[in-house]
Amino acid sequence: MAEKKLTREDCLALLRDKYELLRGEGVERYPQRSDFSDHEVVAIKAFLGPWPRALEAAGIKPLRDDDRAERSREKRIRAKRRRTAALKEAKKNEDTHGNIGDA
Repeated sequence: MAEKKLTREDCLALLRDKYELLRGEGVERYPQRSDFSDHEVVAIKAFLGPWPRALEAAGIKPLRDDDRAERSREKRIRAKRRRTAALKEAKKNEDTHGNIGDA
């Protein structure tokens, strides 16, 4: 059976409706992937990105702290610079110590 092709708006409505249904039942949690069919999960993630970002886009979950995201970005940059410096140092040591008998 072919399932209806969902739009971005359909995905947002699915998330919001499920959230309201859960709250109406007295359940205090965000909608989970397991609350939806595989077809719906695929569409939601395709239009709205990773699950936490989808919940943010639907207005269910508060937006993540940009300060935290910036710290994470800075941490990745520092790690990349350390790796690059270590590779350069290893190459320099290889060049100075590895060519002794080549003359």
